[in-house]
Amino acid sequence: MKNALDYIQQLAAGSNRTQRRELMAALHNLAFSLEDAHDTVNRIGYLHLQTAAVKIGFDLGLFRLLVKEEGTLTLSDISQITKADPVFLARYLRYLAAVDVIAEVGPDRYTATNITRNLAQPVAEAGISHCFETIGPEYQALPRYMKKTGYMNPSDEMHTVCQEAWNTKLHQFAWFKDHPENLKFFNDYMAHRREAEVSWLSVYPVLEQTKDWDPAKPVYVNIGGGVGHQCAQFKKKYPDVPGQVILQDLPHTIENALTTPGVENIAHDFFQEQLVKGAKFYFTRGVCHNHPDNKVKLLLRNIMSAMSPESIILLDEWVLPETGVSEYAACMDLTMMAAFAAMERSESQWRKIFDEVGLKLVKIYSYNPENYECVMDLRLP
Repeated sequence: MKNALDYIQQLAAGSNRTQRRELMAALHNLAFSLEDAHDTVNRIGYLHLQTAAVKIGFDLGLFRLLVKEEGTLTLSDISQITKADPVFLARYLRYLAAVDVIAEVGPDRYTATNITRNLAQPVAEAGISHCFETIGPEYQALPRYMKKTGYMNPSDEMHTVCQEAWNTKLHQFAWFKDHPENLKFFNDYMAHRREAEVSWLSVYPVLEQTKDWDPAKPVYVNIGGGVGHQCAQFKKKYPDVPGQVILQDLPHTIENALTTPGVENIAHDFFQEQLVKGAKFYFTRGVCHNHPDNKVKLLLRNIMSAMSPESIILLDEWVLPETGVSEYAACMDLTMMAAFAAMERSESQWRKIFDEVGLKLVKIYSYNPENYECVMDLRLP
């Protein structure tokens, strides 16, 4: 057994990110094949508790504390720093150690693990908090909603699991307006979850496409661009590209937008007429996957009405393979279904939409194949 584990560790040490993912998947499948019914119940049935326990850890600052210490902390140390009851902490830390979130190195002594270090990162706190506070209640309502609707695929974004879970008539994004903490978790996660260097800007020929561009015309309009991280990255990478750079999103998001030099922030509903005419790039990132097909078509038609012959729509989205989709992508697809009656789409599904609105798909630029992230170049015929 030890020899086998040593060999696996050697494989992991010499692997790149993609190879590590493949190794992890193989080891998970091996572990699952060894389970009996009780093991499966324990693994799946108590996942809610793991998420809740990690959320408590964020609230206590526990993971950052253990990572900062770079050694061991006693139960007493942790209690004094976090002000948590030591009786509760002893039970709580025992659970975290049992699920390998932290390590128990002796009686009432704890230290950080690889998972602890992962959880100390901002992307983990924002992402898991978003999942727990916003998505989690919707997952809980999903079986009830599907049973009530006869297991029909949701197609109306105003009648989804979101409305069922939160007892609201509001769209998910409108609901965020009255729930600022949930909105902050969402915005922070969107900002942190994609590394800046893993970007469409690494593969798309921006300079070639903007050569001799008229500086009096808008060059880049980021539609539904959140608080403006994409605009900031565009300006940082291409500070000398001529033309206006414009961020558009709903008013409650624009209120919290970055103030990036050279970027104009404008409140805009992309289901209304696009008022910025004749831009070179109309860019969206992860917007269309939030909407059912009919709304994606409306968004595209609104952009098309503002385009000049020189304009290009750039859709930064996942393009799923027709078979063999990863666990994370399949998870996101059902999450989009629950929240928005939307979906993650394959190339054939994207092409069907483009054909129906009259857009030409010129090229798909893949910049993160592991997660199916691509930017699609669309133009008027």
